[in-house]
Order: sequence, then C-alpha cells, then structure tokens
Amino acid sequence: MEGTRILVVDDDPSTRLLLRELLERAGATVEEAGDGQAALRAVFELRPDLVVLDVSMPGMDGWQALERLRDVTEVPVLMLTSHAAELEKVRALQAGADDYVVKPFGRQELLARVGALLRRARRAQREEAPETYEDGVVRIDVPGARVEVLGHEVGLTPLEFRLLLTFVRHPGEVLTRERLLDLVWGEGKGVGADQVKLYVGYLRRKITQATAGDADPIETVRGFGYRWRGEAVAARD
Repeated sequence: MEGTRILVVDDDPSTRLLLRELLERAGATVEEAGDGQAALRAVFELRPDLVVLDVSMPGMDGWQALERLRDVTEVPVLMLTSHAAELEKVRALQAGADDYVVKPFGRQELLARVGALLRRARRAQREEAPETYEDGVVRIDVPGARVEVLGHEVGLTPLEFRLLLTFVRHPGEVLTRERLLDLVWGEGKGVGADQVKLYVGYLRRKITQATAGDADPIETVRGFGYRWRGEAVAARD
C-alpha cells in the first residue's frame, strides 16, 4: 500500500481512528470524512486511490454517497456495514461497490481486501494501454482524460468521458440505451434508460457548443438508440 491515498468515510470517530492506524501502518496515506457530503468533496479534492465507505451514516448515507460517486468516478470502493445478510452484500455489489466487509471486521481481513482492490486497480490501469483517438471532430487523450473538439478543449465529467469513449470505440454502430447502460454504467447500477438519454444530451450539448453548432457527431436513430459519426461529420465539413 506504500504511496497510496485512501479516504475513510465513517461517522464514528473511533472507527475512523482504527482504520487510519491500520492503513497508515501498511504504508498508505489516509484522509477522513465523517459523512457522505464530506466524502464527495474529499474525492474531488484528493483523488484517492480507494474509498472505505460506511453504510450507516446520518444525512447522506453510504448508499446515497456510493450512487453519487459512481456518477463521477470509478475509484474502488470498499463498503463497511453491520449487516451480514447476503442480500445486503448483493445490494452493495450491484450498487457499484467493489467489495464488502462486515463490522466488526478482522484487521488482517480488511487489510487483505484493501490490498486486493488496490492491486486489481493497478492491474487494470496497466492493461489499459495509452491511446489517443482522433476522427477530425474529436480528439481524446485517454490516459490524460483530455478531450478536444475541433481544437477546443472541452471539460467532461468522468461519466461523460466514459460515455464518449464508448461511442468512439463503437463507430458507426447503433447503441441502444440498454447497451449503453451496460457499457457505461454496468449492470445493476439502478440507472434507467431516461438517465442515459439525459447524459447523452449533456455530452451532445458540450460538443455542439464547442463547434458553435456546426458539428454533432452523435446521431439519434429513432426507435433504436444512438450512433457515433465523427469521421462522417468531419468529411462532410
């Protein structure tokens, strides 16, 4: 864990202290948040390598915080809960958590699970070879998470960035809302087709604003879904 940044989110100061001591002894740098709102702010400010997130908190609980996190980041999340029921674990994994530990937890088990999540995340980063995409309208620096539209840099949220990558990696293919749900959000994330439509609209608006309305590479195929036509739009212009 040497050199990793871990955010611990729990409303119980004694639990946060215990987790801090365990993780810092293992070499991690640890930051704390006492509720879901503070956790969201900390994720944006600190960009941690992993989040340890308690389920039961006042105000925005762990489930709500996880849902908000998964809209904007793929950071690994280890959920903490007092409930050992199988349905609770299934709910956590379907909501987008990467693993699940029941309180009171064994110290070695928690460290092992944190270490496994960090190794998995590093392996996934290595397997994603650096790449750049360009089709005449959009240029994407994938490892740098930077996007240019006709030479103008455009700021996207992590979810919008994943949506754009999904489109450009399936050029000319009609992607239904259900397929986009699977490719961008993953199965069982509690997101509906209407939210897909909403985020496609957000992405389209940012692209067309950068081109002053001259280029819209996202084609709506009525009754089916959406198709990316970046090269065709560039050739036309």
